[in-house]
Amino acid sequence: MSESIAVIGAGAWGTALAVLFARAGKDVTLWARSPERVAEMERVRENPRLKGVALPEALRVTHEMPGADILLLAVPMQYLRGILPALPGEGPLVLCCKGLETGTLLLPPELVSGRPAAMLTGPNFAHEVAAGLPAAAVLAMPEAETRAHLIAALKTDTLRLYGSADILGAALGGAAKNVIAIASGVVIGAGLGENARAALITRGLAEIARLAAALGGKAETVSGLSGLGDLLLTCTGISSRNFSLGLALGQGRSLADILASRSSVTEGVATAPALLARARAAAVEMPITEAVTRLLTGEMNVPQTMAALMSRALKDE
Repeated sequence: MSESIAVIGAGAWGTALAVLFARAGKDVTLWARSPERVAEMERVRENPRLKGVALPEALRVTHEMPGADILLLAVPMQYLRGILPALPGEGPLVLCCKGLETGTLLLPPELVSGRPAAMLTGPNFAHEVAAGLPAAAVLAMPEAETRAHLIAALKTDTLRLYGSADILGAALGGAAKNVIAIASGVVIGAGLGENARAALITRGLAEIARLAAALGGKAETVSGLSGLGDLLLTCTGISSRNFSLGLALGQGRSLADILASRSSVTEGVATAPALLARARAAAVEMPITEAVTRLLTGEMNVPQTMAALMSRALKDE
């Protein structure tokens, strides 16, 4: 009999994972914080965060914290610390959130202690995963035996999983790409062209690689699914919340107006200043991350931001 799975967090990504695993015949429970939201999902068998996707009959939805053999944590990054003490059991945790905790500047796996933790990350849009379209992701954790066990338990016919021992490198790629995606959206929204976007993505990857190396990560992690793969998807796909936020900024809308019109979290907004602070603490230069941070705080506008990037001192690549 397959191991039971509980997905903690009923946003679009958590719901997509729960739907994927339930359709694959796995024993799955989806947890949402609000009893009212659970009742509505049970009534219509759909989550408004993932419209048009029917919840399989076998998928249980609850607001009571479920026990399971494997727990997938798909809550927003800034809620991760608060949910950890409420988790039952001692089994492995699979972290599905991306970002850094504001204040502490910690990545998801750095918040977990006392039990095994893995990072599930890669170039995946929730609606495509829920639709059963082919996808690939990285499951990263240092313990090889547990990593192989989790991959075997979570793989499906449409989700191919690759293992990695570099959990911090994988977590950093998932966090940093959201910041670069905001910049990518700004470039397109401001009409600066595809040449500029290609250059920005490439130099954004270089930024991530520098910080990953400083944190003990590996080059192959940054060039793989959790780095380059996720970066390309998030910087070019209109379904990306971070890209679309940058697009609106580039078109002249204010950050406050954009955020007020959204019901879901755009992780890059909180991640940008935290990532910049983490980079500075490691003495790593991240000019695109700095430019996005200054744009989000209102310190600079779009023309000033682009001018600052283009006027940096010339050097070899």
